[in-house]
Amino acid sequence: MGTRFAGLLLFALAACGQALDPAYAPLERAYDALRVKDYDRAVAAFEQAIVLAPARPDIRTDLAYTLLKVGDTESARDQFAEATRLNPGDEHIALEYAFLCYETKQPIIARRVFDRIRKSGNKTAEAAFENIDRPLREGIARWKQALDLSPDNFSAHEELARLAEQRDELDLASEHFQKAWLLRPDRRALLLDLGRIWKQQGLVEEANTALLAASRGSEPRVAEEARELLPSRYPYVYEFEKALALDPENAELRRELAYLHAEMGNRAEAEKQLQQLPERADLEPAQLPDPLRPLDAKAMGVKSLEKGYMNDALRYLHAAHEDDPKDFEVMLKLGWSYNNLKDDRTAQRWFDSARRSPDAQISSEASRAYRNLRPALERWRTTVWAFPIISTRWADAFAYAQVKTELRQPLLPLRLYFTARFIGDTANAVHVGGGVAPEYLSEHSVILGAGLATPMWRGLGGWFEAGEAFGYGPRGLRVPDYRGGLTFAKAARGPHRTFFETNEDGIYVHRFNKDMLLYSQNRVGRLLNEAVQVYWNFNGTVDYKGEYWANTAETGPGVRFRLRPVVVSVNFLRGAYLVNQGNPRGPNYNDVRIGVWYAFTR
Repeated sequence: MGTRFAGLLLFALAACGQALDPAYAPLERAYDALRVKDYDRAVAAFEQAIVLAPARPDIRTDLAYTLLKVGDTESARDQFAEATRLNPGDEHIALEYAFLCYETKQPIIARRVFDRIRKSGNKTAEAAFENIDRPLREGIARWKQALDLSPDNFSAHEELARLAEQRDELDLASEHFQKAWLLRPDRRALLLDLGRIWKQQGLVEEANTALLAASRGSEPRVAEEARELLPSRYPYVYEFEKALALDPENAELRRELAYLHAEMGNRAEAEKQLQQLPERADLEPAQLPDPLRPLDAKAMGVKSLEKGYMNDALRYLHAAHEDDPKDFEVMLKLGWSYNNLKDDRTAQRWFDSARRSPDAQISSEASRAYRNLRPALERWRTTVWAFPIISTRWADAFAYAQVKTELRQPLLPLRLYFTARFIGDTANAVHVGGGVAPEYLSEHSVILGAGLATPMWRGLGGWFEAGEAFGYGPRGLRVPDYRGGLTFAKAARGPHRTFFETNEDGIYVHRFNKDMLLYSQNRVGRLLNEAVQVYWNFNGTVDYKGEYWANTAETGPGVRFRLRPVVVSVNFLRGAYLVNQGNPRGPNYNDVRIGVWYAFTR
């Protein structure tokens, strides 16, 4: 009665915990995916959890570390930034964020974060701050001396301004960017620099003036970056006029102002602006486009995409595609529009069409986008894993590996897969000596088969496969192989970087005298850092036939090292046999078990 009551109480507490945590289900999927190294699925699940629990810094931290595993450093940096904002007192996460800022070419933010952390006495932050700040101090002093000798030295003004910006001396940076612009108004990137500095100083109107001028320039990279910093609304007439006062030779800016006047019915003012267009040596006046004509569908589609109006962008771009089905730039923009709307399958089709463009730039961008989307949309997916292990209990080294190619069809309740397994050991010890044959450790076979598996649901899944086992060594037989089972996995994070993991597996193997084996592996531990975990094991194994080697209980400490791309585990276990009839080894055993896990998915 007491045991039954305790079980019901634990079940109720667990159900209550799940109900109180809105992110429980996606987090469960995320940690399940991490366990099998399916990082793409883990990222998607963590992102769902963030939507449900946006104020939890631990979810963003786990997502950031997962993004690092797939090489998405910038997205990892952004998640660490949010985690730091939500929990500014966690210096470890703040340091991760600062180092990633420095690595991803954001030294200004890195310096600010290191500066904040070092004030608490953190030596790592102090050293990192000094490594960034010292060259800036020394460089500013050198360029000031150079300007004392040559006040009109453009390079000195520009370099001094950039160093001052990186050191957060914004007044000094603004002063010398302006002087550099007056000396070289052909260097349009200086307008972008001025806009950025004025924005940081809170001079919003002045910043928008410089950014507007930069966004209508002849340098595509500068124009694109400036548009990202501008407000999402369309500029007003007076803003165009102020931008022209700052950059009077900007033909594109003046032409657009003329078009705006025309749209507003100010025909005379539009003509006046056209007359002030600077003469171009490389273009005859008749070749200049007429800004008074209505913008075409393609231009409107591109503008809508740039401003983030995705539904409008689709309408205009589809109209443009109907007008010119061979316009590969329109195909590329349609791909990005659908991608922004999370319709990646349609986006991939448009990228596929655009990558056939004769324009190398369009083809390259479309090909890169197509390749980035392809893995997530592939119908066939292959997973490879290997797990070699050394056991002092058996005085042997074992190897387990599998290659599995799965048909991914979301509408089907079961997934078809093809598999090749390897299960063996080095010493051949499990088949010799006293008739001891714990075949669950080593089958000495390569097993080829096909099977069906259910999708994972809340950590639970089932599978069954049939194939042929090709033995090697003294028992090199070829025999039919039928196996299947259920698996359940769950991982949870607790306070102070603690964690709990459980893996429960029930496996039926026909060739083991139709035996059913049940495995339970449980770990409770703490993350010392992202690379090192310490934990305590609670493991058990039972089987239907009552074999002594398949009925054990064991416990003991362990440590796990994440050495990308592998995970190394070392466990020190004390075990007991639960069935001793026919057991030649005694009721208890010690085992030092060292394993190396490696996996990837394509």
